[in-house]
Amino acid sequence: MLVAITRRLSPSIGQCELTHVEKQAIDVERADQQHRRYEMELVTAGCGIDRLPAEASLPDSVFVEDTAVVLDELAVMTRPGARSRRGEIKSVAAILGAYRKLSYIEAPGTLDGGDVLRVGRRLFVGSGHRSNEEGVAQLRRLLKPQGYDVVSVRATNCLHLKSAATCLGSTALLINPDWTHPSQFDGCEPIEIDAAEPGAANALAVGDRIILAAAYPRTRAMLEKRGYLVSAVDISELAKAEGAVTCCSLVFERQP
Repeated sequence: MLVAITRRLSPSIGQCELTHVEKQAIDVERADQQHRRYEMELVTAGCGIDRLPAEASLPDSVFVEDTAVVLDELAVMTRPGARSRRGEIKSVAAILGAYRKLSYIEAPGTLDGGDVLRVGRRLFVGSGHRSNEEGVAQLRRLLKPQGYDVVSVRATNCLHLKSAATCLGSTALLINPDWTHPSQFDGCEPIEIDAAEPGAANALAVGDRIILAAAYPRTRAMLEKRGYLVSAVDISELAKAEGAVTCCSLVFERQP
C-alpha cells in the first residue's frame, strides 16, 4: 500500500520563502481547501494519508517533500537550504521513523527534497541554490551501500530540480529543457512540456495516474494523447508560495 505523508497548511503561509515568484496575497482558506482536494486525489490514486498537524510558526511547512528523501531501504532527513525551514525536520522525522530507518544530512551540507529526482536506482540532484555540493556528497555516501547512484545536475530559473523535471514512471521524464538540459539525464526518455507552460514539468506520478496542476491544460492534453491518465488539481493559491504538486507530500510504499 502507498502512504502519503502530508501536513496541514500553516496559517502563516503568507510569510513563506520566495525566490522566483513575486509576493502576492494568499487566501489561506482557499489554499487549505485546495490542499484538501489534493489529498483527495492522493487517496483516489491509492494512498493512505498520514497527516501532520499545521505548524503556525513554520510558513512553508505544508511543503513536506523538502524535508526527506524516502527510499525502500531508508529515509534521509534533509537539511533545507533556507534556514527558516530547518525546524520542519523534527516532526516529519518523528512520523517517518515509524516507516523507515532514518539517516540525516548534516552541516555544512544542505539538501532540499525537491531537488532530488529518482529514476530507478539513480538519484539526480539539483545543486547550486537550496542544495549544495556537500549535501549531494553526503547523500551519495549514505546511499552507496544500498546500491544507488547519485548524480549532480543543474537547473536554472527555478527553485528546485523538480520544477524543471519529474519522473512519469520507468525512464520517462517530463521536462522543461529551458530550465534543465535533457543531456544531463543519461538513459532517460525526455518528454518536453508545452513551451507556453514553463512550470508544467512538475508532475506527481502515483499509482496508475499523473497528478498535474490545472494551470497546465496544454501539457495535460499532450500527456493524455500519450496514454497517461492525468488528474488535474487547482493549486493556484499554493503556487503563490512557490509550491507545486510534488511539494505537498512524501509518497512511498509501506513496508510489510
